[in-house]
Amino acid sequence: MQAGTPTPTTTPESFVPHPGWLPPWIPDWTVDVTVAIVVLAVTFYISRLVKAVLGRRIARRFRRPSVVRTVLRSVQAAVLVAGGLVTLTVLGIPIGDLAISLSVFSAVLGFVLAPIIGSVINGFFVLSERPYEIGDMVQIVDTDTYGFVEDITLRYTKIFTLDNTFLVVPNGAMRDRDVINYSAEDARTRLALDLLVTYESDIDRARAIAEEAARKVDNVIEGGPDIRVGGARYPAAPTCYIEAFADHGVNLRLRYWVTEPYKLLTARSNVQTNFWELMREEDVEIAYPHSHLFFDETSGEMQVSVRERGPESVEEGPVSDEELVVSDETTETQ
Repeated sequence: MQAGTPTPTTTPESFVPHPGWLPPWIPDWTVDVTVAIVVLAVTFYISRLVKAVLGRRIARRFRRPSVVRTVLRSVQAAVLVAGGLVTLTVLGIPIGDLAISLSVFSAVLGFVLAPIIGSVINGFFVLSERPYEIGDMVQIVDTDTYGFVEDITLRYTKIFTLDNTFLVVPNGAMRDRDVINYSAEDARTRLALDLLVTYESDIDRARAIAEEAARKVDNVIEGGPDIRVGGARYPAAPTCYIEAFADHGVNLRLRYWVTEPYKLLTARSNVQTNFWELMREEDVEIAYPHSHLFFDETSGEMQVSVRERGPESVEEGPVSDEELVVSDETTETQ
């Protein structure tokens, strides 16, 4: 009698035999999970190591803090993604099927993630156009916010305000707003101050006092070579001009340069304080809106009459025996 050929048994590819060194009460999948956790931990430390090693080289290559941080974050993210794929392989998850599922899932979430994707795209434009850089002092015009650029990512710009708070603005919103950069190329900033003095004041002396008031402030440029802005040159020393002959006085405009844009309000206040103290000793007076009324024979007439009060009006209070009554007739103007 011929013995039959034994039927071979097939073992699934994903089946991992139970290691002999593990106790039988430990499940088989714990090995894969442990290996996956180790892979993730090693990947995390490798990503930080790569970032530290390539940091100086990339900084010497690009020389822009915002671009350097973006490149290093991209490299670190690439290492983490690679470690994640290895982790999926260790767990026995088919990457091909996962890619198809992610494609369908991404198509569904495309509408939800559209604002984030738009911010990332705008982030590339911000990095390429370079309207501001990390460390620059900027002002958001529509919100009247001053601060320093703390960080620039592909999604948002972080501003450390002068009020000791953080302002996180999406890059799409930053591109739609008017942003003033005070320290992009030259930290020197020109300020203007309007001063209204009376017509009776000594105008030449008022202009000299305004210029002297600005020169006495520490961070104001007293003089020197003209400052070039584009193709134009402007005096470096404080200069006061007659801006207009206004209704209530002569409007003087003082222009001066400050060495740093970090204390603009303080510099402006110090200039005005010095001008106030100096003009009190001179023949200069600040003008303010006021009116003078003149009455003559052409001003018109008002009909009035005088009557005596009766006993019945005593209860209204202790007033004089006569009261002035203005008639209902309107004033006649000649």
